[in-house]
Amino acid sequence: MTLFVLTNDDGIGAPGILALQKAVEPLGQTVVVAPDTHLSGCSHQLNRGGAIAIDQRTQTDYAIGGTPADCSRVAISHLYPAVDWVLSGINAGGNLGSDTYVSGTVAAIREAALLRKPGIAISQYRYRSQPFDWTRATRLARKVIQQLIEKETRPGEFWNVNLPAPPLEQGDQLEDDPDVVFCNQCTQPLPTEFAIDETGFRYVGAYEKRLRDRGGDVEVCFSGQISAVKVQMW
Repeated sequence: MTLFVLTNDDGIGAPGILALQKAVEPLGQTVVVAPDTHLSGCSHQLNRGGAIAIDQRTQTDYAIGGTPADCSRVAISHLYPAVDWVLSGINAGGNLGSDTYVSGTVAAIREAALLRKPGIAISQYRYRSQPFDWTRATRLARKVIQQLIEKETRPGEFWNVNLPAPPLEQGDQLEDDPDVVFCNQCTQPLPTEFAIDETGFRYVGAYEKRLRDRGGDVEVCFSGQISAVKVQMW
C-alpha cells in the first residue's frame, strides 16, 4: 500500500490539510507530519540548532515544532523513512510562478526532493472575496494526485499544483470539472506596485492582476484550469 506523508505551512489541523487527507485516503495510507503553528510564507527556512519538538497527537498525526521543510526532514529521516510520497497542502491561496520561492508549502516538497522522495505541493487559488470550498478542493486534488502518482518522477524533480478558483457564475458551477494542464512555471514577478505613507513602504498591487507568461502556470490557473508544473532542481 502506498504511504503518503502529508504536511503544510498553514499548521496541523488547518482545513486545507484535512481536505488533502480526505483526497488521499482512497489512494493509500496517510499520516500527517505538520507544523504546530501557522508558518505561511516561511520559504525553505530550517531549524539550525535547537531541538525540534515532536508532539504525537494521534496514532498517525504529529505536530512538529519546526518549519514545513523541517517536517519533511523529520518525517523522512525519523518517523516514516519508508514513505512513498510527500504531499504538502492544500494551501489556502495560490503558489504560482515566483510564489514558489517564498512558499513554505512548496519548500516542504523541495526538501523532500532533496532527500530523494517524490512529492506534490498543492495550493488552492481563490478570488479575493470568495470563501474557500474545501469539499471542491478535495475533489480536484484527488483528480490530479491520481494522475501524478502514475507518472515517473526522477530524483531532483517534484510537482507544484494549483487548483483554480471556483467559477463565479452559477451555470458554470454545474460543469465545474477543470482539466489538468501540464505547463511551465511563470517567470514574471509578483506585483510590485507600492505606496509610501507615514508608516513606510507598502505593496498595493493586486495578486489577480499580476503579470503572466503565455501558457505558464499563472495564466493556466487564472483561466480556470488545474496547473501542474514539474520542477526540476538538477
